[in-house]
Amino acid sequence: MLNLLGSEKRLCNGMTRRDLLHIGGIGALGLGLNSPLPLRASAGGVSDARNPAKSCIFVFLFGSPPQHETFDPKPLAAAEIQGEMKAIDTAVPGLQFCEGLPQTAQIADRLTVVRSMTHEYPIHCCAYVMTGMPTYSIPLETAPRAPEHWPFMGSVIDYLDSRRFGEQSSTLPRNIGLPWRFCSKGSSPQQAGPYASFLGDRYDPFWSDFTGEGTVVVPKLAAEQVEDVRDPHAGISADARFQLSQGCELPSELSTRRFDARVHLLQQFDASRPLIDRAAAMGNYDAHQQRAMSLIGSNRIRDALDVAHESPNLRARYGMNLFGQSCLAARRLVEAGARFVSVFWDPFGPHGASVWDTHSNHFPRLKNYLLPVFDQAYSAMISDLEDHGLLDETMVICTSEHGRTPQIDSAPAGGARHHWSRAYSSVFAGGGMARGKVVGQTNSVGGDVVDTPISPKDMQATIYHQLGYDESTTIPDQQNRPHSIAGNGRVRHELLG
Repeated sequence: MLNLLGSEKRLCNGMTRRDLLHIGGIGALGLGLNSPLPLRASAGGVSDARNPAKSCIFVFLFGSPPQHETFDPKPLAAAEIQGEMKAIDTAVPGLQFCEGLPQTAQIADRLTVVRSMTHEYPIHCCAYVMTGMPTYSIPLETAPRAPEHWPFMGSVIDYLDSRRFGEQSSTLPRNIGLPWRFCSKGSSPQQAGPYASFLGDRYDPFWSDFTGEGTVVVPKLAAEQVEDVRDPHAGISADARFQLSQGCELPSELSTRRFDARVHLLQQFDASRPLIDRAAAMGNYDAHQQRAMSLIGSNRIRDALDVAHESPNLRARYGMNLFGQSCLAARRLVEAGARFVSVFWDPFGPHGASVWDTHSNHFPRLKNYLLPVFDQAYSAMISDLEDHGLLDETMVICTSEHGRTPQIDSAPAGGARHHWSRAYSSVFAGGGMARGKVVGQTNSVGGDVVDTPISPKDMQATIYHQLGYDESTTIPDQQNRPHSIAGNGRVRHELLG
């Protein structure tokens, strides 16, 4: 085998740089005609629905927005419950949102608003909300590779699709994360959540990265905070950009021309496949081929990530900030054929500097930073997907790990709402979700669900169902024990159109 120089550094898709450089060996992938070729695994359980969703954009607001100041305002409640912000009408008669979401209110007729999300863990249980794992604990929050974790939804879809359709069936990675590796720019870089767990790190998200400086000083997390944080989630310059994360780029010693030559060899190998299959009397080489194709597809990723291809007016419509441009990049990625794209709004700089975890300075942060940025970007993404004819086939899931307390804590400067998981809101759109519908109801103070409780596992089961996989589908852990993809979740047809 021809062995080109390369380190053992592992790339973001699970292969090593040396694996990549072996592409130019015997045959297109360093395989002799008598090399054993892995058999394609069988597909998982197939949903019997129409499966209208070709792709999913998963928007996760780390830290947890308050249900009262977003999608479940309580205009008749006492001041210590209602707070400083009032309710406004939406495009759906009788439905009200918080006044901080005026643009989202105008597209409410495209949305399914879930006011009855609930679970038992009022902690930053991101991994619990994103996976089928049955229980959670505080130590797991900062132990993303602990054996108790289960795989992220995007990783499960990547795994199941690769077995149903073949490893090489997608020219883009199926599971892509924006704008950088989860929580890697804050003071707690080991936050658990969007990882492949027992499926293996080859099914971790294919991460982008971001180059650019924040241009806006955001309201402080607390009165005692001394740092001024120029958070890119609040503002960036027009020349800021996304790129592939380190390790996802082609090695500098492998030129584009040399890599293109290897692509040509791969195509020749494809043309010879019937002869190889007959001669070897074996299955196929999908897993090996996918290693090369994922790097070939990275050129398409670069193009999709380059939001500078869009008009200045459209970029401004999303908001010239990291969250807005991440949402725009997500639309471009699904338009290019991506299957599961995640947009994470998570901490930047000192802990909590960009997060929704408003244990103090609650109202200044919401009014002057968090709500305006979210409202502009989210409403623009839904409208833009619709303008491009993509909304009906693209499911957009916007959620968080929990909600916030019904009663305002007036002791901290700017007020506070603390962790609360007994009732919170999420909002879904597209991909077969209902339009202009409210699911569930909370009590008069927004603290407990009184109708149609929806768990994070139910949300996951419904997502999988719309993407083509029944809730009974199982995935194997490292001991080959089967686990239901959404844990004990079940499809909630109340959410569907």
